[in-house]
Amino acid sequence: MRILIAVTHLLGAGHLTRAAALARACAAAGHETVLVSGGRPAPLVRLDGARLVALPPVHVAGAAFRPLLGPDGSEAGPDLLARRRAMLLDALAAARPDVVVTELFPFGRRALAEEFLSLVEAARARRPRPLVLASIRDILVAPGKPGRIAETRARLLHLYDAVLVHGDPGLVPLDASWPVDAELASRLRYTGYVDEGPPVPASNRRSGILVAAGSSAAGLGLFREAAEAARRSPELGWRILVGHGVPDAALSEFGRDLPDGVIGRARPDYRTMLAGAALSVSQCGYNTAVDILATRTPAVLVPFEAGRETEQRLRAERLAARGLARVLPEAELEAGNLLHCVREALSAPAPIAHGIDLGGGPRSVPIIAALHAARQADRPAAIVLGAARTDDPLSAALDRLRAGLDDAAERGSSARGPRAVWWRDDDAVAASPALDRLLGLSERFAVPVLIAAIPGLVEPSLARRIGLAEQASLAVHGLVHADHAPAGTRPAEFGPHRPLPVLIAAADDALGLARARLPGDRLLPVFVPPWNRLADDLAAALPDLGYDGLSAAPGATRDVPGLLRFDGQIDPVDWRGTRSLVNPDRLVDRVLHHLAETPDAPMGLLTHHLAHDAALWHFIERLLALLAGHPAVRFADPRRLFRPGSAAAATRAVAAPAACARLP
Repeated sequence: MRILIAVTHLLGAGHLTRAAALARACAAAGHETVLVSGGRPAPLVRLDGARLVALPPVHVAGAAFRPLLGPDGSEAGPDLLARRRAMLLDALAAARPDVVVTELFPFGRRALAEEFLSLVEAARARRPRPLVLASIRDILVAPGKPGRIAETRARLLHLYDAVLVHGDPGLVPLDASWPVDAELASRLRYTGYVDEGPPVPASNRRSGILVAAGSSAAGLGLFREAAEAARRSPELGWRILVGHGVPDAALSEFGRDLPDGVIGRARPDYRTMLAGAALSVSQCGYNTAVDILATRTPAVLVPFEAGRETEQRLRAERLAARGLARVLPEAELEAGNLLHCVREALSAPAPIAHGIDLGGGPRSVPIIAALHAARQADRPAAIVLGAARTDDPLSAALDRLRAGLDDAAERGSSARGPRAVWWRDDDAVAASPALDRLLGLSERFAVPVLIAAIPGLVEPSLARRIGLAEQASLAVHGLVHADHAPAGTRPAEFGPHRPLPVLIAAADDALGLARARLPGDRLLPVFVPPWNRLADDLAAALPDLGYDGLSAAPGATRDVPGLLRFDGQIDPVDWRGTRSLVNPDRLVDRVLHHLAETPDAPMGLLTHHLAHDAALWHFIERLLALLAGHPAVRFADPRRLFRPGSAAAATRAVAAPAACARLP
């Protein structure tokens, strides 16, 4: 792919640092990458294999972000802004990108809206049209005027394909700082935090206090009070690193009466110094927080809060809530209070392992690639005005499904009510971009989904992510999803090839682990055997182990009294062939067959988010859009289906055997 990333940092260099890290990751993966920077040069930012295009720089002098100032410090006039736009469009024409990424815009940089809109609209006018993405940090500052939020939403939905959120929703989801509706949620792709720093060196002994506050003048207050604290308590061993955006005169003032070496300029080996420090004192910008998390350094955070800034305070409070830092509000910053916080932090236990995802740099690249592939897959299926091509097999198959549903509605489905459909997804172990995409579809179409998680392999991030998804519940997907079947037979973890006591013990352990590792309010005691295969004797033992339900494949085992049974009949993956989308006509035939022949039994849609390619995602999105919007269909919530004593359970007790017998 050819990728163009446009960024303009106005105050500190954090936005440029993150965009450059994304550019380096794309270049390292073999993609031709151009980074267009519209802010002042930052000497410590690395580009490596990416190519830089530098626009005439603009910046701001304070937290109001107005007015824009040009290279000479005077207000940026129309001529300068016009020259920037022309150079930006020239860079687009020269790069011929497959993907265009705008950093922060349209969520921010309203002062440069004309510039960014010119780029995006010119990109969308190209043929073939490139993928257009927004790239944002974990926390945004929402504008004070509701009309601006609506304007941002309209621009996103009209001009952008998706939004890369460089954060971990387990620490702070985007909706903690910005309104996220179902449509926006479906376009969000969480990448994890972008850790742009070098590998963390091992440190056997930590000592001293390291103070830093980014590259701009926004940290002047912290530098001043830290210098005074160093004068009062020099025995603590202070190092104060001042950003290159702070004038030399201010640096000299801070260093007055302090020993040599206490105050100096920011250095490229900052992370090595941080890894060896007993305590970090800093603001709580994005990159600073990532450095603290990567080095696991205890921290006192003084978040920047001038103007309407809320980003750093929210991030600092989330870290403090996890026991990873102490927060000193900027309004309370003075040397005495700072020393008090420092001494408290030095006497506290070391922070525990945090489990926060810092892999956003390299992980962004396959997300972009998958979105680009999906964009390419969509292109042949549409012509001018978005009308479906008659030679598109998927569109033709879904049109046939729609006609069948229309016919079913006309023939009297109202006597029974809409046909019930339910959704199960298998093999979850951790939060991931693929899981984000799945849950985004669930929220977008208001369709509940049962996530079958592997309890012996789950990571803490899964529980955190599911806790943020209102439509999701969890089931027990075996123990460790290991194949114990004899060679030459179909894989199974709980098949008849193992002794029954071993199977019972493993199923019991699986439920115990699930209850210990997954949120209890989302976990259903429902057993989902890996590969949909299990021994009949084990199925009969499940109720005594505490399971209320079983979900496998039709005919996988006999029904068991006291065990609710709802299977997945519709699996769109061609497991024995391409492992992509199976023939759409075959899928539609199965859906229509089930809905017609077993109208009283819920039809189960089965997906595997970690195995989906662009064609599968495209099919699932279109199928959900059709089913969720049709009056002949209703989606059932697994929490109701598998609830003992529910109406669905009573219906299932009669309908289950016939459903399993009739399906091919």
